[in-house]
Amino acid sequence: MRALGIDPGSRVTGWGVVERTGSSLRSLGSGTIRLGADALPDRLARLLVECGRLLDAWRPTAVVVERNFVSQNVQSAFRLGEVRGVVLACAASAGLPVAEYSPAAVKLAAVGHGRADKESVIRGVTAVLRLAVPPPSDAADALAVALCHLQQAPLDAALARALRAARR
Repeated sequence: MRALGIDPGSRVTGWGVVERTGSSLRSLGSGTIRLGADALPDRLARLLVECGRLLDAWRPTAVVVERNFVSQNVQSAFRLGEVRGVVLACAASAGLPVAEYSPAAVKLAAVGHGRADKESVIRGVTAVLRLAVPPPSDAADALAVALCHLQQAPLDAALARALRAARR
């Protein structure tokens, strides 16, 4: 199973690919997509193209994003929703399943508790995936999202099997 984690941002979007083989997890790659300061429609169009390139290059079995967290800035929440929409549409048009996790679940997967700060997530992802060099913050967040999915997916699949068996 190979997950492409995306940390959407209207200026910088992080991405990370994590693969699970048996109980082993490894990072295949990560980075950022710098969208610049162009008009929002131009940034969204560029993100669509770049997401398509990531899907072609890495051939994930799932795309994973963090659920929206809205604090106080409503305009930022709107922008984030527009960026997430591009990512979700790109994955859906490629026929890939999309998984979403809460920020607390993502931090729990990377660090071991749901209230971790950005530096802790970077250190946690670096340790769990045995990375030689800590990734930039946006890429670390994307790797954490992918990691969360790969840790959660086997449990979700086992629960689904158990529910199907119980219905028979």
